[in-house]
Amino acid sequence: MEYLKRKILKDGEIKKGGILKVDSFLNHQLDIECLNEIGKEFQKLFSNMDVTKILTIEASGIAVAAISAQYFKVPVVFAKKTESRNLSEVIYVSKVYSYTKDKTYNIKVSAEYLDKKDKILIIDDFLANGSAALGLLDLAEQAGAEVVGIGIVIEKSFQDGGKKLRERNINLHSLVKVEFNDKDEIIFR
Repeated sequence: MEYLKRKILKDGEIKKGGILKVDSFLNHQLDIECLNEIGKEFQKLFSNMDVTKILTIEASGIAVAAISAQYFKVPVVFAKKTESRNLSEVIYVSKVYSYTKDKTYNIKVSAEYLDKKDKILIIDDFLANGSAALGLLDLAEQAGAEVVGIGIVIEKSFQDGGKKLRERNINLHSLVKVEFNDKDEIIFR
């Protein structure tokens, strides 16, 4: 997706440890025009999948999923990382390790929002080691739902998340795949 590549080159910033900072448009401050382009692209990629719900994880995935959902005309369900008294008594739970925060979370979704009739499209902002995507897959599997695909905005192709998902024959589409050279410059794959 050339639009997104240009946006990353213009506004992205590389931090130590292989962290691509896109806070100015994707996951802190939101560029709605950019998010609309991302949503349209996901709709093109997954238009033939009869998606009934989009599943993501708080917090950064919510904006991408919500904007994308308007093109699919389906609801968004997001897995919560924090404890909440208003979750229903029956919940699905999975463990997710956050590379950027160096922390493991129990992610949760109320059982009333996912079930075996659902055709789930998982959408997230980044794919690195695959922990978030695998955790979301686990939640969908607990519900008996069918995961019809995973849409990722930016995949770090130098980490093994994409490989793990592709080995499971997941219908995975990453809008851009990035690596960094020894001068900390972005290389698109």
